[in-house]
Amino acid sequence: MTVQPRSSASRIILTNIETVPGKTITQHLGLVQGSSVRAKHLGRDIAAGLKNIVGGELKGYTELLQEARQEATNRMVQEAQRLGANAIVNVRFATSSLTQGAAELFAYGTAVRVE
Repeated sequence: MTVQPRSSASRIILTNIETVPGKTITQHLGLVQGSSVRAKHLGRDIAAGLKNIVGGELKGYTELLQEARQEATNRMVQEAQRLGANAIVNVRFATSSLTQGAAELFAYGTAVRVE
């Protein structure tokens, strides 16, 4: 996966494996991370409540998590770029519930330079 960050013209490679196939890691720059805390809103809760009755995908929550994942990923990429990385390996995502109705999506990985 290659991400085009919002604030920079350079691209960065993201992978969930320890290497970038076809590339050599030349420099290890350390752990990078990004997170986003999102809260549900009343409209999504009402729609989700109705879906619980009839079944089906909770699209409001799906969109909420996609937005949170994208924002966390962008923040992780920005940190990697500040360190001079052109790739992030071992990318992982984690979620946690902070309070009732709010959750954190956390993205982390290892920033590297590859050639």
